[in-house]
Amino acid sequence: MSVVVAPSPILAVSGAVAGAPGSPDAAVAWHYGDPLGEQRAAVTRAAVIDRSHRFVLRITGAERLTWLHTISSQHIAALSDGQSAENLDLDLNGRVLNHFVLTELDSTVWIDTEGDRGPALLDFLKKMVFWADAQPAESDHAVLSLLGPKAAEVIAAIGVATLPGTYEAVALPGGGFLRRMPWPTADSFDLLIPRAQLADWWTRLTEAGAEPAGMWTFEALRVAAVRPRIGLDTDDRTIPHEARWIGGIAEYGAVHLDKGCYRGQETVARVHNLGKPPRHLVLLHLDGSADERPETGDDITAGGRAIGRLGTVIDHYELGPIALALIKRSVPADTALTAGSAAAAIDPDSVPADDAPQAGRLAVDRLRGR
Repeated sequence: MSVVVAPSPILAVSGAVAGAPGSPDAAVAWHYGDPLGEQRAAVTRAAVIDRSHRFVLRITGAERLTWLHTISSQHIAALSDGQSAENLDLDLNGRVLNHFVLTELDSTVWIDTEGDRGPALLDFLKKMVFWADAQPAESDHAVLSLLGPKAAEVIAAIGVATLPGTYEAVALPGGGFLRRMPWPTADSFDLLIPRAQLADWWTRLTEAGAEPAGMWTFEALRVAAVRPRIGLDTDDRTIPHEARWIGGIAEYGAVHLDKGCYRGQETVARVHNLGKPPRHLVLLHLDGSADERPETGDDITAGGRAIGRLGTVIDHYELGPIALALIKRSVPADTALTAGSAAAAIDPDSVPADDAPQAGRLAVDRLRGR
């Protein structure tokens, strides 16, 4: 499905430079003239980022949580009011179709996801209702993200008395809510607000001390935190284990390993209990002196042999050119790599530890007397 997202009104702000045409972020500001300075503001002070190109939907009805629990990967059947979670929609083979964030607040489940994937996700949810008391519908809300250690001061200045904990949400005056996220920084908040109030909220936040920052800032900090973005850092073969989405809410994951059946659950259980994912997500440091920067989707090679796929490529204010990549799990961290025409090196701290014995293998060994 091809979806064209309307340009954000925040693009009229002085200095705003839109994302590249055809990119996932073309409808919002990529930066405001000082992209590296904007990243520094988001890490050391407070910065507000327009993410209004995300698709927002809502689900009402008495069975909204128990119904959504049965068709998605996270354990949300008993989610309490004001609690949030990350979740996945998988296909029958366990491949990731959608990643989304949901919040239960005031008898409504709010979901936000990638703008180009939202309509298809909503269509799927509507088709899966059957006899459940659940009504999925598009919502005319927009997302702003507030990052930085001084975000709490900004939040207090806009009239929010209680700062939410991680994956918690509180109502905003005038409608919408404020949600705390565990990434891309330790001080990350999302505001889901009525779209008609987007420009007003932008003004309120900037007047309260938040500095304008573009999606370049959000993406650079996300990549440094090794958090994948669906469609950029994943392909049509990606399973949750490869992209670090395994874990319950307390583990900041999107796939709970102790819940009932859902579409794609067999693959998740099989990999967890008996196998290993064929690839894993790592952070790459790129050679900034190369003539050209590699692009998302380029092959990553070692000794002339393709061993992975390049995801988001970005310039970080401290780390320089970095990228996320899905590479074969068997590739050692010290392997010399090439991404496009640039030399690349795996950040060893980003390599996930997966040497623990699996429960299924241990059970088989016990049965065999080993």
